[in-house]
Amino acid sequence: MEKVCVLGAGGTKYGKLEDSISDIAIQASAEAIESAGIQPKEINAGYISNVFGVADKQVHLGPVIMSNLGIPEKPSLTIESACGSGSVSFREAFANVAAGFYDAILVTGVEKITHTGTEWTTTYFSYCSDFFYEGQAGASFPGLFASMALAYLTEFKATEEDFAEVAVKNHDNGLLNPKAHLRKKITIEDVMKSPVVASPLKLYDCCPFSDGASSVVLCSEKFAKEHSKDYIHVIGSGRGGSPAALQGREHMTTIPSTKIAAEAAYKMAGITPKDIDFAEVHDCFTVAEIIDSEDLGFFEKGKGVQGVREGQTKRNGEIPLNPSGGLKSKGHPIGATGVGQVVEVFEQLTGKAGERTVKDARIGLTHNFGATGASCAVHIFQSV
Repeated sequence: MEKVCVLGAGGTKYGKLEDSISDIAIQASAEAIESAGIQPKEINAGYISNVFGVADKQVHLGPVIMSNLGIPEKPSLTIESACGSGSVSFREAFANVAAGFYDAILVTGVEKITHTGTEWTTTYFSYCSDFFYEGQAGASFPGLFASMALAYLTEFKATEEDFAEVAVKNHDNGLLNPKAHLRKKITIEDVMKSPVVASPLKLYDCCPFSDGASSVVLCSEKFAKEHSKDYIHVIGSGRGGSPAALQGREHMTTIPSTKIAAEAAYKMAGITPKDIDFAEVHDCFTVAEIIDSEDLGFFEKGKGVQGVREGQTKRNGEIPLNPSGGLKSKGHPIGATGVGQVVEVFEQLTGKAGERTVKDARIGLTHNFGATGASCAVHIFQSV
């Protein structure tokens, strides 16, 4: 395999945006290309992750983006894998560069969904579940993750305040991220007093619906060395799957796809979870971050809450999780989320993260899944 690098990164603010889906995708793409120090014509292909383009009357986004970048002849592909679309697009681009098919690929994730209103947006999201067994039967994602949260509270020595602590931490991190959707300091009391969405999860346990776009440029190591000193290596990549419906899982407090993807990524990188300096994980709900931290091997099963209580997952802790603010504070424009995680790792490992910098970090991990973890991708990065 060719060694694969991330050469540049860019993105819009996450939140409620007025520009069209194609406009914000082009803005993020242009910023990533500029960050890489290259010209659009040097891009060989584009991988675009998007789920609900139809909500903004634009599907088949790849050719639209490539045309507006002035390279309409370059091939593109739009990929959908629910909330994990961004990491799947990144994986496909990684594989194509590693195989030697392309020297440089643009990976852009984008979503524009807030304008449809809560009712329609929630409906669109439900299409990402196993709709026959879940969405159609009235099981929304807050309800499904509430089932996981209740199982976790029942099985382990955890409290709702432990979940709240995750939200507080990620909001503290998001305050330092100028592109975060929810830049608001909160307390455990704020979380506990917020309206119940699906017991035991409350409003502040849930990530927001967001618009936004994120973009990175992947390339071969030879291409990277010819163009910039600010690049990072992709040293591990893994994908995994789980039963689509939550009812098909053997355990409610673990996500099989995460464990499978992580094992493959660690094996490729030749490292263990102890070697990871920080991680961006899929915290669509607070309980998810705790389950993720265990499935990724940072804590033993049932011990993730202890890590939260002891501050181990804070930005200055032993294993910082979501220094960007995560989905909880940074936001969750689902097609962009997985790519946005890579943007954060790139900025951390190239000294561009500002106040939220994780001190002395050399190896970072991204973890992004679709639905309740039916699909998942894990990637590992190392500074040069």
